[in-house]
Amino acid sequence: MILLNVQNIEKRFGPDPVLSDVSFEVRPGDKLGLVGPNGAGKSTLLNILAGRLESDRGVVELHSSARLGYLEQQPEFPPGRTLWQEAESALEDLLQLTQHAEQLAQQIAEAEDDVERAKLGKLYDRLQHEVQHHDAYHLNHKIERVLEGLGFTREMFTRPVEVLSGGQQNRLLLAKLLLREPDVLLLDEPSNHLDIEATEWLENFLAQSDQAIVVVSHDRYFLDKVTTGILELYQGEVDEYPGNFSAYWNQKAERSKVQARTYEKQQEYIAKTEEFIRRNFYGQKAAQAKDREKKLERVELVKPPREIVGPVMGFPPGGRTGDIVVRVEHLSKSYDRPLFSDLTFDIQRGQRWGVLGPNGTGKTTLLRCLVGQVKAESGMAAFGTGVKVGYYDQLLTGLDDELPVIEAVRPKGKEFTEPERRNLLARFGLTGDIVFQPVKSLSGGERSRAALAQLSASDTNFLILDEPTNHLDLWACDALERSLTEFEGTILFVSHDRFFLNRVADHLLVVEPTRFRVIEGNYETYQFQLRQRAAEVNDSSRGTSTKKAEPPKKKDDGKNERRKRKFPYRKVADIEAEIFERETKIEELHARLAQPDVLRDGRLVKACQEEVAQEQAKLAALYEHWEEANELNG
Repeated sequence: MILLNVQNIEKRFGPDPVLSDVSFEVRPGDKLGLVGPNGAGKSTLLNILAGRLESDRGVVELHSSARLGYLEQQPEFPPGRTLWQEAESALEDLLQLTQHAEQLAQQIAEAEDDVERAKLGKLYDRLQHEVQHHDAYHLNHKIERVLEGLGFTREMFTRPVEVLSGGQQNRLLLAKLLLREPDVLLLDEPSNHLDIEATEWLENFLAQSDQAIVVVSHDRYFLDKVTTGILELYQGEVDEYPGNFSAYWNQKAERSKVQARTYEKQQEYIAKTEEFIRRNFYGQKAAQAKDREKKLERVELVKPPREIVGPVMGFPPGGRTGDIVVRVEHLSKSYDRPLFSDLTFDIQRGQRWGVLGPNGTGKTTLLRCLVGQVKAESGMAAFGTGVKVGYYDQLLTGLDDELPVIEAVRPKGKEFTEPERRNLLARFGLTGDIVFQPVKSLSGGERSRAALAQLSASDTNFLILDEPTNHLDLWACDALERSLTEFEGTILFVSHDRFFLNRVADHLLVVEPTRFRVIEGNYETYQFQLRQRAAEVNDSSRGTSTKKAEPPKKKDDGKNERRKRKFPYRKVADIEAEIFERETKIEELHARLAQPDVLRDGRLVKACQEEVAQEQAKLAALYEHWEEANELNG
């Protein structure tokens, strides 16, 4: 059954289409991640699917029996309700259902006529089936589970909605949508206002749900945990990929390689054919030249690969610092309540520290204490010899709103010519007329990249970053992660992006309401320690003990023992031969996909795409087998 059928959607806001011939289907249980660079039209497409925006062409058909739910972006609540009452209002239909069932039970008990009693009994049985199907007799438990999962404490249940913060009100909107349980769920950045713990709860909730989901998210861990397919929206068109985000990322790279080879071969063929025609059109081989000209006119042109290229970025090294870059001793800060106290740690040259913890534990305040924007109540923080700090504020206040971008990124006191500044901004994906626009006209992602460009130009050797991925798309995040891991200085950053924490950090400062912990490692190391601690607590409660597991090992750097075989022994040459066969098969399939008779038949297109996906999965395994064989074959 098709719950949502999207066919040939087109939408324009100017001369160029934002969406062009977008088509896909959503079936029961599908969990589709909608990804694409900033400005690609993801929110526009979701609004069209939700019926909040009309397309210029094409249709969106929702199955007659299906209910669709869309996560609103602007909270609007009637006055006078508590948090609990507003959440409960999402279940009004089920509340009425249980009340009707209770009334029928009372009517059956009071009925004196057997025929009337039997008639009421049949109706009651149908209602009971509905009640049990929706677990409607346990609605309070359902509400508690969702509210607590999204970070609301029981003490907050009786608070008026109007006293909640903007972020809390957005979480309440998400809670109401989850409680309604629509058949098709449209989510636009659902984890934006959630800390890591609440995000992990939401991931598990959605992954275990039977609902079909279309979700826009920049959280790669979230997309990996929740999605079973990826819709890539770029240049107005959608490409579909099976699997989660990591599978998409790998398939995309392989598909781009194949498409590039196919495109280059065709361009080479066209160039050679045109050269033959030009040289022989009036000579002895004129007939051959005319024949080739006719064949060339019938060639179906292969499109170049749809490559989404992230910015280059990069942070040049500053001067060398002392061994200790910053020393923090017994640092404490509170406002209406303690944020952190007796915080003590050293960061050494070249280390990359990530700070994580629940919302409200003072992570941003800690960074502001270090850079001198906020005064600590006790303790001290001292920078080492030769340290030059560059601070990225998540509110992006370091850029002057009124200045043109090309002037706003100029560091004070630095000789920096306009061509140098334009090259700098181009490295961060800001080109053309946009560099002459005032900062206040930039989008969130553009402003974020301008702030990072300003930081890159400041020749710092200690980067302090507060939520640097907040406004970046997936490709800009990838570029930033690569740039930071290549940076020769020292880094301290706050982030709720677990993928970013895992890839960049080599130390974690975990800030909790009553304590702090230093983890030597990345986010996976931290998760391993949590699992290990939970296992030890579980074992001790049962009076048993288990052998301590080994932490996750880093990639082999030549110092570790040779790894064990994952694949059976095969000669490298045999694997290479099969790789060539698979690559050739994929090229043939892509060429077939470009044929008009295939493109006109949706079933043939889908079958061909599925075969391509299968071949690419086999090819990816072959590459891994080839690497293993090169390393281990003696």
